[in-house]
Amino acid sequence: MRKNPIAAIATPPGAGGVGIVRLSGESLSGLAQKILGKTPNPRYAHHTVLKDSQGSHIDELLLIYFQSPASFTGEDVIELHCHGGARLTQMVLNRALELGEEWGLELAGPGEFSLRAYLNGKIDLAQAEAIADLIGAQSDAAIRGAARSLQGQFSERVNFLIEQITQLRILVESTLDFPEEEIEFLEASKAREQLSTILRDLDALVEKTEQGKILRDGLRLALVGAPNVGKSSLLNCLLGEERAIVTPIAGTTRDRIQETISLEGVPIHLTDTAGLRESSDVVEQIGIERTWDEIANADIIIFMRDLSQSQNHEDLELEQKVKECADKRAHIVYVFNKLDLLDATKISPIESAAQHDPVFISAKTGVGLDQLKERILSLAGWQSNLAAGAFTARDRHLVAIHKAKDHLLKAQIHGFSGNQRLELFAEELRFAQDELGLITGKLLPDELLGKIFSEFCIGK
Repeated sequence: MRKNPIAAIATPPGAGGVGIVRLSGESLSGLAQKILGKTPNPRYAHHTVLKDSQGSHIDELLLIYFQSPASFTGEDVIELHCHGGARLTQMVLNRALELGEEWGLELAGPGEFSLRAYLNGKIDLAQAEAIADLIGAQSDAAIRGAARSLQGQFSERVNFLIEQITQLRILVESTLDFPEEEIEFLEASKAREQLSTILRDLDALVEKTEQGKILRDGLRLALVGAPNVGKSSLLNCLLGEERAIVTPIAGTTRDRIQETISLEGVPIHLTDTAGLRESSDVVEQIGIERTWDEIANADIIIFMRDLSQSQNHEDLELEQKVKECADKRAHIVYVFNKLDLLDATKISPIESAAQHDPVFISAKTGVGLDQLKERILSLAGWQSNLAAGAFTARDRHLVAIHKAKDHLLKAQIHGFSGNQRLELFAEELRFAQDELGLITGKLLPDELLGKIFSEFCIGK
């Protein structure tokens, strides 16, 4: 990591009441004094006027100086609070870079402030990632989950498991020097019970982490089907507003319409798509191609049919094409719409003949919508009873946890099967410990570290 002081705009681009320029580096008190015109008091808001190199007024500022190590990054940090115009904030940053030239002040890269906080021991890697998750959270539940991770709850669970494995490793490795007594010693020390406890705790962590990943990433849901089956009506019904145009004319939707809703705190990224059919209209053809793209990338596909129309050969062909296009891990929910057009006696034979456990709804009246929402959350693996303690998590966290579990299961075989191999038992415990260490950054390759922080925004 470079040692030069860094600077960036910490507030989003655009007009606003306040813009913040953040600087971080070693021994920046001199630069703070140069900007302020006097020695700054740490953690005190100083009023000053920033001028350009010709002495012309740029803006009135509040300067706050955080002295190392009592700062976010663990280095000296200067924050310049100016008025929030996009051009004005850029001028303040440019002037700060000019004044900081003798200190080697440079523009910060993506996530470089958080990276320095991590490298200086202010936060671990899971907490650093939680900062980005908190900024990008799309629901109240996701915000609370990211906040729990930022507070260190996720890391505490991981570190507790690492400590349990460490204690078991010490026990197992200490027995390797006494091969004639090793089995009896492990039995007396209840090593089997210790490993079983670790596996139970790991399973509990898996549950929380899987819920956290759903909270962070949400679900991509595509509304697909033939023209005029009610896809746009369902989108409007789920949103609670008239977002998509609805007419009796087939093919009204020509392009994707994307919106996000929250179901029990889970972000659902909805896409209303063009109806699937053969068409000579060039614009509609493009829309249909985009529909197939959405099907291929969706987590859940709502395949809609019109209850008032009898099923035909074309419907079956379309259903098969959707199955073939969908990702193998995607779930398909079969939804029969326009329930309001039929009476109960006409629905029964359709319901008894229908396959795939369909959901019957009326996008016009809202009947069946609650059942559809429950089905979506169920297929996603969402468990509301676990949501209260969930923390946001990422793919790499789940991969590491599952690999750790695989190593622990192998350790169980090597340690307590009929043919004990305690040196392999100890080795698998070490592998499991290393995998969990990747989550908090205790054992992390430099290239992975760079990739993680490159996904952060500039100024954070």
